[in-house]
Amino acid sequence: MKLHIPNSAFLGNIDAFLRTFDSASPDHLEITFNKKWSSVHPVVLCMSGALGTFMKENRLPIRCEQPEAKSKHYLERMGLNNILGITAFATRQHEPAGRFIPLTQIKTSEELSAFITDMIPLLHTTPEQAEPIKYVISELVRNVLEHAQSTIGAIVCAQFFKKSNRISIGVVDVGVGIKRTITVAHPANNDIAAIKLALTPGITGSTTRVGGTEANAGAGLFFTKSIAKVNRDFFVLYSGHGLFKLLKTPAQGSIKLHASPDADKSSMRNDLPYWQGTVVGIDISLDRHRAFDDLLDLIRSIYRTGTKEKRKEKFKKVRFI
Repeated sequence: MKLHIPNSAFLGNIDAFLRTFDSASPDHLEITFNKKWSSVHPVVLCMSGALGTFMKENRLPIRCEQPEAKSKHYLERMGLNNILGITAFATRQHEPAGRFIPLTQIKTSEELSAFITDMIPLLHTTPEQAEPIKYVISELVRNVLEHAQSTIGAIVCAQFFKKSNRISIGVVDVGVGIKRTITVAHPANNDIAAIKLALTPGITGSTTRVGGTEANAGAGLFFTKSIAKVNRDFFVLYSGHGLFKLLKTPAQGSIKLHASPDADKSSMRNDLPYWQGTVVGIDISLDRHRAFDDLLDLIRSIYRTGTKEKRKEKFKKVRFI
């Protein structure tokens, strides 16, 4: 396998980065870096970290060149150098509080709970700002632990951008992928079809019943995407050959949540290099507004009711103007 860390790879332009991934020859990993500089979304680091962790745990070779750009210190602080076996640089370590959460491996629900507890103080957010961040990470990692069959668990990291008051989050696994998990209960001909099912509220690989079960409502990815949408931010879901990318809602446009991802302003494709597992990236603006508060109330309400009928009634009311 080959992965190149480019000069720029964020959710808006991530397609170009994903197209360069070479999934052939899974018995070894080669990682290279842009020679001048690299500024990338945390999900890119999570992908690199997930592949590196898998290779190390299976005692498979990693060939990684030494980063030369000024951003090499950022890669080290985020923990990527340690995973890939890159020699440490002679640099002063900066306190991550308020800026970033380095690459973290989560393999159990206890580790997830501990991570959530330790994560929030690092971001210097208010309890209200922390709530959607806790929800997103909890849901995404829980999906990995319950469905992905990923031997390395989930690889997570995040970064706070003070100027835009935004946090960017990546959660990646190298498990069985969405198509295999969703088709246990629902037919899907290809990866993007499976991804769209996974994004549809009430659909889960745990049961053929629309509406999910009491333990799994099948709404985690839908609400994660919705958090990005009401904040007019990006959301990316990549598994197998398929990619769903939620595009930003224009600032002057109204916001309406759709049960079907086909109704979202998005980019979808099913021709990317094969990723064995699932990749999720999301940007979350921490500015509070009415639509965001309404969505959080909706999430709380649905998870309290736990019944199919009340969930359906709530979905009908999801309209933010």
